[in-house]
Amino acid sequence: MSKPLNFGIIGYGFMGRAHSNAYRKVNNFFDLPSHPVLKAACARDKDKVKAFADKWGYESVETDWRKLLERKDIDAIDICTPNNTHAEIAIAAAQAGKMILCEKPLAMNGPEGLKMVQAVEKAKVPNIVWYNYRRVPAVTLAKQLVDEGKLGKIFHYRANFLQDWTISADLPQGGAGLWRLDVAAAGSGVTGDLLAHCIDTAIWLNGGIATLSAMTETFIKERKHTLTGKVEKVGIDDACSFFCRFQNGSLGLFESTRYARGHKALYTFEINGEHASIKWDLHDLHRLEYFDHRDQGILRGWRSIHVTDGDHPYMGKWWVPGLQIGYEHSFVHQVADFLEGLGKGQAVQPDFRNAYQTQLVLDAILDSAKNRKWTEVARG
Repeated sequence: MSKPLNFGIIGYGFMGRAHSNAYRKVNNFFDLPSHPVLKAACARDKDKVKAFADKWGYESVETDWRKLLERKDIDAIDICTPNNTHAEIAIAAAQAGKMILCEKPLAMNGPEGLKMVQAVEKAKVPNIVWYNYRRVPAVTLAKQLVDEGKLGKIFHYRANFLQDWTISADLPQGGAGLWRLDVAAAGSGVTGDLLAHCIDTAIWLNGGIATLSAMTETFIKERKHTLTGKVEKVGIDDACSFFCRFQNGSLGLFESTRYARGHKALYTFEINGEHASIKWDLHDLHRLEYFDHRDQGILRGWRSIHVTDGDHPYMGKWWVPGLQIGYEHSFVHQVADFLEGLGKGQAVQPDFRNAYQTQLVLDAILDSAKNRKWTEVARG
């Protein structure tokens, strides 16, 4: 019999739904040493959080996260709040002895992230950050191929994450739905929101980033602020591009924007190696494209691997071969790995220290763009 693990979630938005769905489904498909119990949901708006709790099956609600941390019936805290609240909540949760699952990016900046790392390591509480794209089966398969040396020496890594939802100048900044446009709540724009995912995946697949050169742009300089009702300067970046050198000597090229008309969430990456190349597209997330130069010449070409077979990562837990899964399953996989790690007494990646490496790259990007210079990425 699996043991109950009581979860308290803070926040009820997009990520709150994605995480709650994972908690509800994970034990139906994975044999695990423990199972999530949805003990409490927390947010400032009592009516909205009560409606959320009722819909997803949480047993109780809180309107003050500090009271949630005081509860002895809560084992793990899931932080699904704006970026500027991550550190305070996570540090307090660590001091209260709670396990912590924190949304990305880890923090507003590197120094703040380091305090979070130190807090969880001092308290010795299990922790993880929700960089869920690692656990898309095709992306996990890419990791397997790289680690097995199928690509040989890596020469190039390129990635982009393109959206178009902020193009309108009438869109306000700040408030419950638009905090990502408010620099005080988000810390940055597409750099921390979108490129953070690309960077985490890149570091996981190809190792650390050593140096980089970046540029950012804010296309609409002023927007009305939802909270003040006044037109205020926009502090976030609408677009960011950077090129870099990885610690293994390979070159990287990254682009992210919310001004790419026609793209709602286009996330792609490609890796070119000595022997082979791979590429992946979120819009076709169950496929991994693979080219191997060692194939016989007359048969050499890109092959499309449909990642649905039972021997592909995670897929043996789902349906029969040929039937694909989707975005939401990456969160289920993360919960499954977290619970399995707890049972084995093993840390599951990306933990806070691992996610701190991505935070240092984000800092370097913003510093490079501001000062228009090549920047070394600090070592954590």
